[in-house]
Amino acid sequence: MKKLCTKYNIPTAEYRSFTDADDAKSYIREIGTPVVVKADGLAAGKGVIIAMTLDDAFDAVDSMLVDRAFGAAGGLIIVEEFLDGEEVSFFALVDGEYAVPLASAQDHKRVGDGDTGPNTGGMGAYSPAPLLTSELEDLVMNTIILPTVKGMEKEGCKFVGVLYAGLILDKRTQMPKLLEYNVRFGDPECQVLIPRLQSDLASTLLAACKGELRKVSLSWSNEAALVVVLASEGYPGKYKKGTTIGNLEKAEAAVPGTKIFHAGTGLDSHGNVIATGGRVLGVTALGRNIVEAQKRAYQAVDQIHWPDGFCRRDIGWRAVSHLQEHEKAVLE
Repeated sequence: MKKLCTKYNIPTAEYRSFTDADDAKSYIREIGTPVVVKADGLAAGKGVIIAMTLDDAFDAVDSMLVDRAFGAAGGLIIVEEFLDGEEVSFFALVDGEYAVPLASAQDHKRVGDGDTGPNTGGMGAYSPAPLLTSELEDLVMNTIILPTVKGMEKEGCKFVGVLYAGLILDKRTQMPKLLEYNVRFGDPECQVLIPRLQSDLASTLLAACKGELRKVSLSWSNEAALVVVLASEGYPGKYKKGTTIGNLEKAEAAVPGTKIFHAGTGLDSHGNVIATGGRVLGVTALGRNIVEAQKRAYQAVDQIHWPDGFCRRDIGWRAVSHLQEHEKAVLE
């Protein structure tokens, strides 16, 4: 991905790749901290380390290249400049030559309230993301998404499917830059995108397969959606499996506009729902605005009986702050 960005002038963080730990450390000494160290392969959402000190950066390099904490995924690492700013998820549906933007979303990667603690696969998300204005959406399409689609076509490898761009709005330049691509609907972003989609999903995906997205116009609900992820205590580290979860049906029925998605659950021999993974449930709620969606999601969360689970209590805090600031400015 980084090579494609360089070749087709797609804005992203400056970087170098390494297979040798000493070479990586020399480069880190040269550029200083904070710095980002990434495993090149799949690492269950845990292969990105934001190192604030040299010691942290060197430990990250050693864990990936020397200790092989991520196996083959860490045999090649990327060391890149740290970009300061808000992250946002941008989704587009691609038919090989043309792309249609989907609704915006913003997720919370850190495990703890206030965006603290280690990175995870995602502890919650909301849509739309107030940060992503229509002007910014056009900029992302023209400088990142469409150059990627055209670049893949030129490489003889047309891409068809969902292109999920992890972006950062660089504080220094006030411009969007590409952090990563996934080629799927994101989790937990999908749980706030699809509930807001009013167009028929199957026919839209079929149009992408047939190369007919130019004919498609998507319709989205004006409501906001927010999902809170419930995870096993200890995640993203070691956690216990097989703990019992109760009151799910009542929790979903008690709060209007709520849907509970199962990610890591199973049934025990007595038919009880049990946790079988790290991130276990996604509680999604729709509301007139992000404040109402957030309130409803947490109302449903609080109805669930799971002493061995936890969640962040501040999902959507940025969007709530944006809305409150906007309302304050209007009143003034």
